[in-house]
Amino acid sequence: MSAPQLSVNHTAWPLVKKLCDDAERYGVAVKETKSGTTLIDAGIKARGGFLAGQIITEICLGGYGHAEIFYKQYKDLEIPSIFVCTDHPAVATLGSQFGGWHINMDKFSAIGSGPARALALKPREIYEKIDYRDQADATALVLETNMEPPESVITYISSQCGVTSDRLFLILVPTTTISGSTQISGRIVETGIHKLTKLGLDPKLIMHAWGYAPIAPVHPKFAEAMGRTNDAILYAGVTCYTIRYGDDEKLRELVNKASSSTSKSYGKPFFEIFKKVDYDFRRIDPDLFAPAVLMINNATTGNTFKAGSVNLEVFKRSIGL
Repeated sequence: MSAPQLSVNHTAWPLVKKLCDDAERYGVAVKETKSGTTLIDAGIKARGGFLAGQIITEICLGGYGHAEIFYKQYKDLEIPSIFVCTDHPAVATLGSQFGGWHINMDKFSAIGSGPARALALKPREIYEKIDYRDQADATALVLETNMEPPESVITYISSQCGVTSDRLFLILVPTTTISGSTQISGRIVETGIHKLTKLGLDPKLIMHAWGYAPIAPVHPKFAEAMGRTNDAILYAGVTCYTIRYGDDEKLRELVNKASSSTSKSYGKPFFEIFKKVDYDFRRIDPDLFAPAVLMINNATTGNTFKAGSVNLEVFKRSIGL
């Protein structure tokens, strides 16, 4: 693969190859479609697991982030969690990991994330904001879905990315699996950056970022599983960012608006909120989609600002404890 400097596709490629070459270790199933596209099943029929979720998180980050699964005790709750860090926050999260490609055609529906977005520019306004483009002749897209895409969808994705079908790798991850739960919690850093960007912060100012969130126990029903995985971030996810900023007071005001607790919907499990609006995402207060705790360290002044807190009671309700 030929690639420009800081290429999410080029840097993620060895991880995609590793996932395919060591499929048994990661609990995934790899097969080729009629058009030559490689499908990597990480939980539809395959077993999947924590290791699959971990490497898929790093693929989603375009190879510019590190993910690690560890043990964490949240007061009286002991649960596996995932830690993520990156030294290229804007490109790794908004330029690759963000679930910004919504695919809904021919009875197939999925949320797409990962390095392929940087070729298709989905959505274009994010790439304009971070001033980033990528070039590659092969790519990978992570699809949050519980079914294989038909050939018509595969053709659409490859054409949007400008690659031939035989150079397209699609990683399929259901929300109702450990693979899915792990890689969703692995979006903790991205969730905070997206919220800060919506509040007016230039994401290119963020120099370093880290965060962690619990990996929610699985649920066999999609809506409930989506609720749990969202709550892992909204009520128990912690993030921290290092930036250079000239005005501490403005930075403090920004941080105070950035945690999930600023939302009018805050305080209930996500599934209850989702059900109340008839499962219509557009009717959910967008301010809710943020980490429970958000910190920013201003490298210009040395000061650090924090907002929000872990709400273990709501998260425990969410996962059925």
